[in-house]
Amino acid sequence: MASAEFKLIADYFTHGFPQRPEVALSVGDDAAVCHVPEGMQLAITVDTLVAGVHFPLETSAEDIGYKALAVNLSDLAAMGATPAWMTLALTCPEVNQTWLGEFTQGLRGLAEFAQVSLIGGDTTRGSLTITLQLMGFVPFNQAITRHGAKVGDAIYVTGMLGDAGLGLAAVQQQIQLPKVHHDYVVSRLNRPTPRLAAGTALLGIANSMLDISDGLAGDLGHILKASKVGATLDLACLPLSESLRTQISLTEAQRLALHAGDDYELCFTVPEAKIAQLDKALAGTHFTRVGTISAEQGLRIRSATGQIQTLHAQGYTHFGQPVVCGDQQFNVSSYSFSPTAELHITQTPPNN
Repeated sequence: MASAEFKLIADYFTHGFPQRPEVALSVGDDAAVCHVPEGMQLAITVDTLVAGVHFPLETSAEDIGYKALAVNLSDLAAMGATPAWMTLALTCPEVNQTWLGEFTQGLRGLAEFAQVSLIGGDTTRGSLTITLQLMGFVPFNQAITRHGAKVGDAIYVTGMLGDAGLGLAAVQQQIQLPKVHHDYVVSRLNRPTPRLAAGTALLGIANSMLDISDGLAGDLGHILKASKVGATLDLACLPLSESLRTQISLTEAQRLALHAGDDYELCFTVPEAKIAQLDKALAGTHFTRVGTISAEQGLRIRSATGQIQTLHAQGYTHFGQPVVCGDQQFNVSSYSFSPTAELHITQTPPNN
């Protein structure tokens, strides 16, 4: 059994990945040995993807390999960190050479793009589970965290929101879409774009930041809690792709943008004095102002007519309660698609 495991590692994970100069000892020993460049701190993140929870069982092996790395890269991007090294713990039911070849192809392709070295890991037999730990560098004491949002900060997001939620509904055959829209939203589900360049460009500009993995409403809530502030989001400003704007109702599109998750875009806050720097810093990256940080705690939604409403919702959690919107309940992995569902909101008098 041990020899088969070593052969698997040698055949698929020892060669073909970028080699970084900071790595003194890599795959093949009891532990890797690496150097942290002077003036840098080490940012470390880890994510586990479980078949049937984080991706549908029919997802291609190449897409699984890509996404396993993409979600970790997104975490580092949210700290303003530059990725460097990764370790991989792979649990699979059998040694399927075709599957492993496609998995490593997806993993290597993104690793090459991000210049990430594979420096170690583990392989075991069991239900398909992929755990990646990623390490990167951030200038000393400059990491962008969830704790720095200030009253008056503008709230921004990169890219479009809600596409992955619609992609999941399409994969689960809860909705039929024209091929061009189906392919687009499924690609956004399976191959999110980690915003690495945007993350590092926001160093010294953004007061706070995180990536949107569990829905804008839930994830922004983490910033609000950590920073002890509140926020108002402008519903009409949520960035929606053509697929969301043309294939489903506006209400459902906005609900996906707020709650569905798996978008892996960045949400960040910027003080008014630094807003003018954004166009240059994020050149080539689509970004949208979606709200403002306020002193009054809690998350509120401003409608197109100016009404202020309090949002009672959270993103996907593995051990918590599902989101409630109207009479619907859903988690990222089992979203019940409903074009007529309404946001679960409580109206309050307009006060800002």
